[in-house]
Amino acid sequence: MADDKLVATFTLSKEDIQRVKDVVVAAAGARPPRCTSLVATFGFIWSCYQRSKDDAASNSDQTHFIFPIDERSRMKPDPIPDEYFGNCVGAAMQAAPKNQLAAAGADGLLAACTAFAAAIERAVGELVSPEKMALWMERIREASASGGGVLTVAGSPRFRVYDVDFGFGRPAKVEIVSVARTGAMHGRIQGVGKGGSCPHSNVYCLCNTTLKK
Repeated sequence: MADDKLVATFTLSKEDIQRVKDVVVAAAGARPPRCTSLVATFGFIWSCYQRSKDDAASNSDQTHFIFPIDERSRMKPDPIPDEYFGNCVGAAMQAAPKNQLAAAGADGLLAACTAFAAAIERAVGELVSPEKMALWMERIREASASGGGVLTVAGSPRFRVYDVDFGFGRPAKVEIVSVARTGAMHGRIQGVGKGGSCPHSNVYCLCNTTLKK
């Protein structure tokens, strides 16, 4: 890992995520995006990630966000059963201008959450064929070659890794060490918050050491 990088875990409580949702709805006005907890969490991180970059506020280049989608139920002509124990993961992708994502206050959050919600809606609303799957890697290569940067997600919060117990208790903290090399972020749902109360989300990602508070 480069000397000017660090790996950090950011914890968002249920209340934090709800505040993001409220801000996005208020900023959007009459037609807010569908701001689920996943959209609020990753939209918040995407906006903060861009704001941490020195040139983002004045840079209108497109940057990309790529995250995995479970495609088993969306395959055509026939869906793949949930019992299928194999890899059937697709790539959902969205681009947005850096300066919009890095905008201060509610504007950056709204831009990020709107883009992320649109990517999910498009990904879950279409059936997938082997022909379409063959295009995913080409789209990812094009995004990487665009020069605007790509933020990717490793794994999925649906894995609920904090619920796993191999006989010696549930994990206190889970880290995906590959993000130090790939620059991806990893979001997890931790089942119990402080005092044994509500669930919260942990986001584990690679940051610049110059990250501003």
